[in-house]
This record gives sequence, C-alpha cells and structure tokens, in this order.
Amino acid sequence: MKGPRPAVPRPSRVRTRSTAVVAFAVLAAMVPAASSVAGTQEVDTELPYLCAFPTGRFPAEVRISAAFPDRVEAGEAISPAGVTTTVELPAEAVAELTALEAVSARAATRLTVGVAQNEAAAEATWRGTAEPVTLPSSGPLTLTATGDVPSVTGRSDGALAFSAGNLAVDLALDAAEGATADPGALTVDCSPERDAPEELLLATVQVGTDEPDGSPSPPGASPGTPDPSSSTPGGGEDRQGDRAPEVTDAPSGAAADRDAPPCRYDDEHPPTPASLNAYITGHTNVKKLKGASLLPPSCMLIEQGNPVDGPPDPDHLIFDTASHGDFHYQGRKQTPPFRSTFLTFGFTPVTATMVLEQKGTVTIDSRIKLRLSDFRTITDTYVRAPLTLRVTALEVNGTPLDVGPACRTETPLTSADPDPANHPGDHLVLYGRGEQDLGLPATGYLLLSGGTLSGEATIPAFTGCGADEDLDRLLTASISGPGNEILQVQGQTCSIANPVFGDEFNAPQCTSDLQPYVIPVPER
Repeated sequence: MKGPRPAVPRPSRVRTRSTAVVAFAVLAAMVPAASSVAGTQEVDTELPYLCAFPTGRFPAEVRISAAFPDRVEAGEAISPAGVTTTVELPAEAVAELTALEAVSARAATRLTVGVAQNEAAAEATWRGTAEPVTLPSSGPLTLTATGDVPSVTGRSDGALAFSAGNLAVDLALDAAEGATADPGALTVDCSPERDAPEELLLATVQVGTDEPDGSPSPPGASPGTPDPSSSTPGGGEDRQGDRAPEVTDAPSGAAADRDAPPCRYDDEHPPTPASLNAYITGHTNVKKLKGASLLPPSCMLIEQGNPVDGPPDPDHLIFDTASHGDFHYQGRKQTPPFRSTFLTFGFTPVTATMVLEQKGTVTIDSRIKLRLSDFRTITDTYVRAPLTLRVTALEVNGTPLDVGPACRTETPLTSADPDPANHPGDHLVLYGRGEQDLGLPATGYLLLSGGTLSGEATIPAFTGCGADEDLDRLLTASISGPGNEILQVQGQTCSIANPVFGDEFNAPQCTSDLQPYVIPVPER
C-alpha cells in the first residue's frame, strides 16, 4: 500500500507553464480541431414568407443560416454544416395558437431546398427541431430549429446553386397544467413571398474545374411543398435523369465492419420479452470553445414500456409509453472511452480519453397521437439521461499527464425540463418527433426505428482534476456553462424476443447473435 507522495517544491515559473500546457491540452482534446476558415462560405439569409393558419395567411420572417464549401470536385458530396432555420411568427399568428388554449409549443420544420446545376435540378428537405417555447402574451414568436441535412453531390462540372422553397412548420401545442382541453397539433404551410430564382438563392458552390463566371446557374422553378413521406435514402426528386445533382439523406445504415463495441444481453443482464438494444452516437457542442465533441457508437439496453391510455381527446386516440434504458459497456453503465488526437500549436500532438457515466436510469417517455380523421400518427418522445463527463487520461507529445482518477463534472449535465414537477433532478433532456401516415414509412424519431434527437445542455463545474495541481477552476472557467447543443442519432433497435434478420421484404434489424444490425452515423 502506497502512502501519499510528498510534495516536491518547484519554481513558480515551471508550475505556471505546466498549468497552462495541461489546460491547453485538455481544452484541445475536448473538441475536434477547428477546420480552416478558408474555402468556406457562411450563409445568413432572411426571407419573407406567408404562412397559412386556420383563419388566414400571415407574414413570417424566415432566417436560414448554414456553412457551405466554396468549391468541391465533381462527385464529391456537399454537406451543409451548422444549418439553422429560424421562423418568426407575427403576433396575429400567436393569437391563433393561444385561441386554441395553448401556452407552449414544440416545433419541427421541413424546408424544401432546390438544387440546380447547369440544366439539371433536384430537391432536398432540410429538417429541424426546436426547443419547446412558451407562447408570448404579446408580440411575435421565434422558433429556432436545427437538424438533419441531406448531402448533395454534383455529377458534373459547373456551379451548383441552393435555393429556398416552401416551408412546413409542425407545431405540437401544450395546454396549461390542469386544463381540460388539449390544443393538439397544427401543421403550418408557408411559401416564399418572393418568386424570382435569384431572390431565393442561398448559396452557390463551384463543382469541378470550371471557373465561376459570377452568374450562377438559376435554380429554376421554386420547389413545391415538401412531402415528408417521399424522402427516402438516396432519393430526392430527379428531373434530369443521371445529370441531376444527387441528394443523399443523412445515413443511418449498418457498418459492415461492426466498428462498434459489443451490444448484447448476457447472464448479468438477461433479456425480457420487452427487451431492445440499439446503438447511439452524436455530437455535443461546447459553446465556449466554438467546437463539438463526438460521442462514438455506444450500446443502449432498453426495456420498452406498455402503452397506457393518455388524456381524452375527441379527435385523437392517445397513448403514453414509459420505457427505460442503460448504457452498457463491459458491464458498466457508461459509454466506451473515446480518444481524440490533435496537433496543437501546429506541431504538438495531444490525446485525451473521456467517458460519459450514467448516474441513474435513462427514461424514454413517448406520447402517441393517432388522428381519427386520417389515421396520421404523431409521436413526441422525451429522453432524460443523468450523465456526468469524466476525463480519464491525457497525453501531450506522447508524454502522459496525470489528471487523477476522479476528474469529472460535479453533477450530471443538465437541460431545462418541460415537466420539472414530474422529472426533478439533474439530467439531460433530448426531444424527438416522429410522424407516419397510414401505409407509408415513418419519418423522424421513433423508439423502435430510431432517428435524431436534439437538446441543449449546461455543463457543470469540474472537480477532482489534476494529481499534481488543481485544474478544477481552469476547466470550469474554460468549458462549463449553458447553451451546448446536442444532436444524437439512435439506430434501428433489435427486438430480442422477435428478431428480424432480414429477407427479401425486410431490412435486417439484428445480427445472428442478437446485436443491433444498424450502427448509426453521427450528424452535424
């Protein structure tokens, strides 16, 4: 048994330099190295729209921001980054919502984007979800949505133009606590007030070796209202055959090499008839550092709850389902350790190892609303996860730096909970919305098929960091704080009691040893 190490005095200059190096190393390792600004065009466009409400059409301001490359090679995918759609509805539109006795709203957006190159054209759908917002007593309502963006590939040389089209805003409305009526949901269809192609242009990306001539190819006719059921992987409307730009939805397919940790039940975790397993992955922004941290594919063992009757509604059948889950890595409730290596100062390699540790049960609450008029189903899901962030190891230029055995956030990462009375305590909150029309594939997030969940987290203060010197205050000042956006992707679940191995009619959901077949790909 070793006793405590005696303190070794050192010159103050050396100690100060060590603290600075360790701090820089930790901060650099927490996020990917920033990409070069050169070759990127930042887009921030505000356009007037008209939105159809039950009593009429109201003007709305729609702001679209994203980052595009200036130039790519032919056949190289273009993936717009940092896509945000902000919709400002006027006071008259808000009055329409409050007239339904709604006090808050959760929004999902579907923006049709026209893509044109030379004489060819296609369409993509930019989807986003917004955090729940309280309806203002007066004035406009602002909804800020982020989410999935398909990649686009130009098949030949020439300028490729992106243009804004119609917008659909799906609103899930919530009544005040104790209210007898449920305001339900509302889809608001919006169209641009402008109709000239050059007025709707968002960005132009030069493809191939042709030099831009200052007059990008026109996007053509303004695209129509998006149809959520028509979006399929590798799809996109192709009006010009093989010459049209190829639109590819964000992938969620299986990786052939199984580049993920094992995800199976065992003797210590025996399955039940309600057992599911799935992989999750994603990104968490670190606002203070203007970067993001990648969560690698991680195993989640899930117990699906039984549906129970929800509140009465004359227009819908409502069911609530409460499920729960646990991370599973080598018998522990945590993610696998994930290592990142970067070149700091342009030449010094820094490697950090981190994990997310679960400090309580992950709950998955879904409300399923089946509209009786057309059997359209809308499912709203909230995932609540108590997770702390732990830094386990650091290396600078191959030399280990001892952060100690207990460097972590003091408390779990936190989010504003829409129902704090029933869900107290510190935890993350992620939200996803799924939709399905009778006889058509589902879109968005559903527990069984997976999809994208989003949220916003506060990173707490750090504690226990540094074996030789205290790094807590330094890490807290540099990293901790609110406003850190999360985008998580869950893959298709494997049902242990009823596994689907795939055939000519069904895609595989389980491997032969009952692991999830689908390993999702993180999105930005």
